[in-house]
Amino acid sequence: MTDICCIGHITRDKIITPESTVYMAGGTSFYMSYGMSRLPKTVSYKLVTKVGKGQFPEVEKLRQAGIDVRCYDSRHTVYFENKYGANSDNRTQRVLAKADPFTLEEMKPLEAKVFHLGSLLADDFSPEVVEYLSTKGQVSIDVQGYLREVSGEQVRAVDWKDKERILACTDILKLNEHEMEVITHSRNPRTVALQLADMGVKEVIITLGSYGSLIYCEGRFYEVPAYKPQVLVDATGCGDTYSTGYLWMRLQGASCEEAGRFAAAMCTLKLEHSGPFDKTLADIHRVMRRK
Repeated sequence: MTDICCIGHITRDKIITPESTVYMAGGTSFYMSYGMSRLPKTVSYKLVTKVGKGQFPEVEKLRQAGIDVRCYDSRHTVYFENKYGANSDNRTQRVLAKADPFTLEEMKPLEAKVFHLGSLLADDFSPEVVEYLSTKGQVSIDVQGYLREVSGEQVRAVDWKDKERILACTDILKLNEHEMEVITHSRNPRTVALQLADMGVKEVIITLGSYGSLIYCEGRFYEVPAYKPQVLVDATGCGDTYSTGYLWMRLQGASCEEAGRFAAAMCTLKLEHSGPFDKTLADIHRVMRRK
């Protein structure tokens, strides 16, 4: 039985910032896997992904980094173009290729305490897949992909199809300030958290960029401040890094607030460079000691 099983596509990413253009792998599964590989193995972890042949070398790199990977074939690999302006909280996105969705048959061999679904596009995980996984363990979802509809190459923000059905079997939900407005039409994170809890979510995590994050868990709100980065380089993968730290802590019995602070510190270190989290537990604790 694995503690955390992350399910999601590894992508090809073209990242454009005012300073540079970088080509690299990406996706929730990529950032979470490398983040987990840098943390002590007190929590067991498995990645389930689905890529086209051209991305097989990235899967092998993950295995060489010590990650347990189950990889299914896809006709294509998801190909994203992410363009950031001077404000790293603002991103424009295009999808240049799509991968095949995950199927119920592919989920049947999996055993885990928590299944983290790294949705990248609206049809990655059907309601049937989510409902099935909820019978085997807790379901953790990063909402981002469910709100992305591809029209041509353009990504449009859309409301969540099958929202009520999926949220009814979701234990942990992570979303940001833009996503919460799409889902609930509210700009008040506390109102949003309460609405999502009413739909069945047990732990709601709303990340608010440089303002930190808000967690609603067991009937209580926790405000988690953001730690200021020494230099701000690349926000790509920050949300996935947050989920990594949060779940790693929660699976060891940490409170929601403790997990949130740890996750926030991981995000700060991730912001300071391009690519996945590459620091140590000592580095995270050093950031947490900052005033």
